[in-house]
Amino acid sequence: MTLVGNWSYPTAIKFGAGRIKELAEACAAAGMKKPLLVTDKGLADLPVTQSTLDILEAAGLGRAMFSEVDPNPNEKNLEAGVAAYKAGDHDGVIAFGGGSGLDLGKMVAFMCGQTRPVWDFEDIGDWWTRADANAIAPIIAVPTTAGTGSEVGRASVITDSVTHQKKIIFHPKVLPTVVICDPELTVGMPKFITAGTGLDAFAHCVEAFSSPHYHPMSQGIALEGMRLVKDYLPRAYADGTDIEARAHMMSAAAMGATAFQKGLGAIHAMSHPIGAHFNTHHGTTNAVCMPAVLAFNAPEIRERFNMAAAYLGIEGGFEGFCTYVQDLNDSLGIPRGLSELGVTEAAIPELVKGALIDPSCGGNPVVLGEANLTQLFKDAM
Repeated sequence: MTLVGNWSYPTAIKFGAGRIKELAEACAAAGMKKPLLVTDKGLADLPVTQSTLDILEAAGLGRAMFSEVDPNPNEKNLEAGVAAYKAGDHDGVIAFGGGSGLDLGKMVAFMCGQTRPVWDFEDIGDWWTRADANAIAPIIAVPTTAGTGSEVGRASVITDSVTHQKKIIFHPKVLPTVVICDPELTVGMPKFITAGTGLDAFAHCVEAFSSPHYHPMSQGIALEGMRLVKDYLPRAYADGTDIEARAHMMSAAAMGATAFQKGLGAIHAMSHPIGAHFNTHHGTTNAVCMPAVLAFNAPEIRERFNMAAAYLGIEGGFEGFCTYVQDLNDSLGIPRGLSELGVTEAAIPELVKGALIDPSCGGNPVVLGEANLTQLFKDAM
């Protein structure tokens, strides 16, 4: 099978090894003549980023970059990025990197023409309609990890540095105009990032599949996304140069983020406040929380995961699936409990408060309340 394609669902995606070379063409399609590449601090000086800037420069598009992006980006990073965008008189954003670079880049494009503070556009009710849609700059997304799927998302997660809450900022026009998914860009990922991002994609698929909301298309995408992770994450982890495995994991990441339009749940409701308070890696945190959440949701999800286990070639139905999840975590070096990530039991009451107001709560198959979340955090410790 040739792992190359041109897809228009959920947006225009140029998929395949080496397709970063088409970046200048993508800029032209998006109407960009002076783009700002937004990425995180860790990627700024790496060859993969510098070669991408070379492509832009060779096409007469400059090589402007903003990289003051933290692992869990906050409103201070955003303010600095918007200032850089305006100072450079840019006309679009290339969001480049993992979840942090992608999320912050999308928000720079979103906020560069708004007059209200970013928190006025939090994903609550119809708050997104407050934005001036015509002032949102065009966005090209280039993922360099295979996890968050933010490249095909209509929202970003930004940490409020004052309240230590992760907040979701949503607008339909935040969906990138063009996405370049080039698995060669992920070859240099360290093992722990390959594991954490891959399990983030897996968590998206698991939670979307668990969600009680009706969305058959997302349900099918989530199921196949789980299969791709099962079959190819161990290969990508064992051999980072395995392009076939890297390609399928990049697909799984985009599929997970497409599927979770159906809803997320307790895994993310827990992970977001943990990341905001303890600055943990998001995908790794999801992986640590997953076994406890699966056990908690068992009464509502057992039957559908009996079916999923059969499709995935996992014996033992739901229980077999849960055993598989823990074994996969162990094989990828994921800690067995949140305490190994630095989370303290004393922080649980504050974490519960954050989880209760997280939009992810709404997709959990079992209704979440203070008592249930408190027990879940304790079970995941």
